[in-house]
Amino acid sequence: MTNTPRFAPFQLVPEVTKAMLAVETAINATSLEHSLAELVRLRASQINGCAFCIYMHVVDARQHGETDLRIQMLDAWRESPLYTDRERAALAWTESLTFIATTRAPDSDYALVKAQFSDAEIAALSLLIGQINSWNRLQVAARTGHAVQPAASAA
Repeated sequence: MTNTPRFAPFQLVPEVTKAMLAVETAINATSLEHSLAELVRLRASQINGCAFCIYMHVVDARQHGETDLRIQMLDAWRESPLYTDRERAALAWTESLTFIATTRAPDSDYALVKAQFSDAEIAALSLLIGQINSWNRLQVAARTGHAVQPAASAA
């Protein structure tokens, strides 16, 4: 696969990408914790293979105090004791909605999220998941590259 960008959505459809950013602002204004939102964004981006979004959300999560270990273990969150019950419910719901064609958002995943979140938070979480999946699809389709940091020399 080539990493050559295909198109520049922010330049080509600025009114649409501006609206997507407005949705981000509205989601960020809900009662969902920033750390939880970043884990959700990062997990969906891992599933969708969006290097641009993975990079962006790792950087953001670290800047807001997330540990490297929790970021590194996110793909194995079910087997790791590092995540709270609330985070586990959000991550299960993230996977369920990201793979919705297969999962059909089962009642078992909804029960987990219902036990940890209010109805308004479930709606906000579901919109957050839909939003990051939209961003992932846009960035993968556009083949948007992420920043590259110089490799650290081995000690």
